[in-house]
Amino acid sequence: METCLELVCVIVDAGCASRVLSISKEIGVTGGTIFYGSGTARSRLLDFFELSSVRREIVLMAAREEVAKEVLETLGKKLNLHKKYHGIAFTMPIRAMYGSVSCRVPKEEEGEEEIMTHSSIFTIVDKGKAEAVIEAAAKAGARGGTIINARGSGIHETEKLFHMEIEPEKEVVLIVAKNENLDPIIESIRTELKLDEPGNGILFVQDVKRTYGLR
Repeated sequence: METCLELVCVIVDAGCASRVLSISKEIGVTGGTIFYGSGTARSRLLDFFELSSVRREIVLMAAREEVAKEVLETLGKKLNLHKKYHGIAFTMPIRAMYGSVSCRVPKEEEGEEEIMTHSSIFTIVDKGKAEAVIEAAAKAGARGGTIINARGSGIHETEKLFHMEIEPEKEVVLIVAKNENLDPIIESIRTELKLDEPGNGILFVQDVKRTYGLR
């Protein structure tokens, strides 16, 4: 039986992720994954996420649509996400998921359109280039982002050291933006980082369904 799921993303100050998971599990979430990252270093760019600390914890959890909605509302209240510097939370629709609960959007629902006001922009670049992504996005109206450390294994990212292949570290930049500002931000990042050239990085966009803590 197909189940409609949503991906719940919560970005909070370091040390708060365990509480996020604890609250979410009480509501019905079975588990989640915690990533460590950092926010934009310049105060003029911190307004978007309105977090006081540079160090971040990002919690990703998959849950049924009705559970995800309750999780977002509960976290919003218990973590005071309506206040400045307390974090943000949002959900993204999952089209397919395998390995835990089988999930696919039923065909009869694919033609239905839901009005969404925000989108999340994920940009994956070599370590050290994340700030350039933030700067490029800021030029087009973005007001901040979260940087997540990662590793890549693409054909263009592999180099050799002492005859051994290594995978250089990557940085993932997550920016949530209003749809009306989406195209200029994407184009600015694409141009400034020369993403059309092999090995310079990739960018993809995901719909955002519900948000808490964004201003």
